[in-house]
Amino acid sequence: MSVLRQRDTDMTSGSIVKHLLLFAVPLLIGNAFQQLYNTVDSVVVGNYVGKEALAAVGSVAPIINMLIGFFNGLSAGAGVVISQRYGAHDGERVHRAVQTTVALTLALCVALTAIGVLMVPAMLRMMRTPQDVEAQAAEYLRIYFGGLSGLLLYNAGAGILRAVGDSRRPLYFLIFSALTNTALDILFVRFFRMGIAGAAIATVIAQSLSAILVLATLTRSTADYRITWNRLRFHRDALKRICSIGLPSALQMAVTSFSNVFVQSYVNRFGSSCMAGWTSYQKIDSFALLPMMSLAMAVTTFVGQNLGAGNRKRAHRGTYTGFGLALGITAAVLAPLMVFAPQLISLFNREEGVLRYGTLFIRVMSPFYLLCVVNQIFAGSLRGAGVTKVPVLIMLSSFVVFRQIYLYVTYRLIGTILPVTLGYPMGWVLCSGLIYLYYRFGNWQKQTTCKEGS
Repeated sequence: MSVLRQRDTDMTSGSIVKHLLLFAVPLLIGNAFQQLYNTVDSVVVGNYVGKEALAAVGSVAPIINMLIGFFNGLSAGAGVVISQRYGAHDGERVHRAVQTTVALTLALCVALTAIGVLMVPAMLRMMRTPQDVEAQAAEYLRIYFGGLSGLLLYNAGAGILRAVGDSRRPLYFLIFSALTNTALDILFVRFFRMGIAGAAIATVIAQSLSAILVLATLTRSTADYRITWNRLRFHRDALKRICSIGLPSALQMAVTSFSNVFVQSYVNRFGSSCMAGWTSYQKIDSFALLPMMSLAMAVTTFVGQNLGAGNRKRAHRGTYTGFGLALGITAAVLAPLMVFAPQLISLFNREEGVLRYGTLFIRVMSPFYLLCVVNQIFAGSLRGAGVTKVPVLIMLSSFVVFRQIYLYVTYRLIGTILPVTLGYPMGWVLCSGLIYLYYRFGNWQKQTTCKEGS
């Protein structure tokens, strides 16, 4: 067993609130900077290229998120395995899990890049992308997927560090790369007049730099979670455990994002102003959800470490503490979001139609964020316990099956943008109720042992 490093966090003892906040705050800041990648692209192209370019950047998000979501699901499974073994102070199995995670990431870099580039034309047709947006969307996607490896390698390396309680160094790397992306965006788009291609190239360069930094950190480390490149391979026990936990989440994230392709197709029917307003809202939405998502990730690591150490009671206390913190912070975010909705949308584009649609989306959907806290925190806790199958079924039923039926029926009965807007909140309502009922009354606790393999 190796000693804990200064930057690592052992969450199996001490103040629960302190552990969650110290882990979540750097993670929150890091996630905010990660969101800056595509948000800065949207702000720059929306102001210096036009609403069609802004619509193009936003319309490709479901396609990007589908492949990245699949990878992030597997990465989350790897994080759970590493955090549980780390909490059990099993250094050798931590190292095997890390080696397997990196090997799997390299294989997926090749596969997802090829799939992403090849599927661009078909996916744009499926989303019924308008002709005035289609060419720019295709150009952005091809460049983005061509450089996807940087993002995947960064996320994998950052996930390893976070699994052992180190959320600070991933934050530093993100800040550096996000600032680099901002500078390059302005340089390529505003001064070099490279259009939407410049925004995509800037993002790829910045993501590649973050990957280099995190991989160099793991390579130079002397801890059990270091990367040993000449011993890189798949360890069967680690791969099986990572896939059993991560694959259900990976499929859920990919299928949910794929279903959002169809949601985008409904939005696209209302024209480029609506598409640009939707894009602007989604960028703001991604920031508003960050506090609860960061606390959910903190809860996942907290639960994983404490169950690994055999302390189920403390794991439950950490879950409810995280829920209370996330609920309070989200409530505090809502008021300024509702009041300043037009001003926030105007950061992206000032055309009247874009402002009208974007403001509508914010004011209709943001009150439902309080319900999102439920499914985010309790699903995060279940992931930390290695329980993924039932939560995945619940999320697929809510976010894919129910949402698509709802949109199909309401669009044909009413045919306006408001029922399309409510498609997301209605799915959140259903998912939150079912996730909480399963957490409270499901048989997962009897089936889950505290220590892996015991």
